[in-house]
Amino acid sequence: MTLPISRRALLAGTAQLLAAANLNAAPEFWTLTQAAAALQRRAISSEELTKLCLARIKTLDPRLNTFITVTEDTALAQARACDQNRSRRPLHGIPIALKDNIDSAGIRTTAASQLFIDRIPTQDAEVAARLKAAGTVCLGKLNLDEFAFEGTGTTSFFGPVHNPWNPAHITGGSSAGSAAALAAGLCYASVGSDDGGSVRIPASFCGITGFKTSYGRVSTRGVIPSAYSLDTVGPLTRSVEDAALMLQALAGFDPLDSIAANVPVPDYAASLHAPISNLRLGIPRDYFFENLHPEVAAAVETAIHLLRPKFREVHEVVLPRFQFVKNGSYDVELLHYQEPFFRKSPDLYHPWSRRQLTDLESVTAINYVETLKRLRESRRDIRRIFEQVDILILPTMRGTAPAIQATIDESYRRPPSNVSAFNRFGIPAISIPCGFSPASLPIGLQIVGPLFGELQVLAVAHAYQQATDWHTRHPRF
Repeated sequence: MTLPISRRALLAGTAQLLAAANLNAAPEFWTLTQAAAALQRRAISSEELTKLCLARIKTLDPRLNTFITVTEDTALAQARACDQNRSRRPLHGIPIALKDNIDSAGIRTTAASQLFIDRIPTQDAEVAARLKAAGTVCLGKLNLDEFAFEGTGTTSFFGPVHNPWNPAHITGGSSAGSAAALAAGLCYASVGSDDGGSVRIPASFCGITGFKTSYGRVSTRGVIPSAYSLDTVGPLTRSVEDAALMLQALAGFDPLDSIAANVPVPDYAASLHAPISNLRLGIPRDYFFENLHPEVAAAVETAIHLLRPKFREVHEVVLPRFQFVKNGSYDVELLHYQEPFFRKSPDLYHPWSRRQLTDLESVTAINYVETLKRLRESRRDIRRIFEQVDILILPTMRGTAPAIQATIDESYRRPPSNVSAFNRFGIPAISIPCGFSPASLPIGLQIVGPLFGELQVLAVAHAYQQATDWHTRHPRF
């Protein structure tokens, strides 16, 4: 179903968001939308915002370890240039940061690996170039699991990233620094990659908004690849409004990218105001609601109870279950890019990465081709689900963030994934905060739409955030 957007809603886009921004929050925890409104009212300068972020990075990041590289001088120069050339563009002058697997010309890009410790790209990734063109200020590059292989934030050559809500706990990954830096007020938005949950896992564990876009919605050119069949790029922000503004800059066709789809880019800000009362909600209780921690189950059921009356219909649905092929893992695509480096210098990889790559050497070509066939079939089958419903709601993670030590020594038993299926389906999925555990660790709600259904996802997620305040809460440490 196409999400209906009235003429009135179309007129209430980016300008209305900025005009309505409430600036009562502490400046370090302004949303991107609020920071943009303050800049446009000249209540603050880009240089002041940038200095605020840099000061917090110096003070707080020694405990959090979110940044690999901080580009202080470059960021201040960019901010001053933005102040000298004021613009009405919503991202102009906003300090952000990039996951350190996204190439940035002249700035070290390591993918959190010793292997690439001195790697300095000569060209920007397409998403970096788009954000630069939008006028953002880049504070630097953010820590991650080495080469984005893992989902914990603990396998970086530069050390684990610590959760701002409790530094003894993991952030999730692989976009670990991207989520933790934003949650801690070190930047106003960040960008991550997601091929198995790498944006949504840390968004859930750190209490922010993380949007995995449709496969092909955003260019991956210049992003160090993980799994070519699954890779996506998406924003991490403090609110759904902010995610819409970031996605507006990121989305679009890139003729030099092998993944980006040539489909129109709608007005994402306007979609926030579209009615959802004619949408059909699907709840995939089979598998995705099994073995939930009690606090997660309670928070998600409360969210569903709040949202249920807003939809035309509500149905329980059973999603297609992917059948994995022995010795045919699509993760062999990790090995494809790494093979020449791994053959030459296996000792330069984190032990977890080295173990993964060694295991992938057993994958056979014929079994991998069978896996690709099943991936295509799963994308066909999910279309049939979205003939019955327009949106899905489910938990992002089945529990809250475990302790770093239990993750590193592997004594923590990881539950089945609630996020990787949507990479295989290739469809958009957002994680937004929907509560906290008794230990004050965030809980995430996942909202999923059909292929290129970002409009529906944003509208439903925004409706939830308009009715709740979980996304306005920030860690104090």
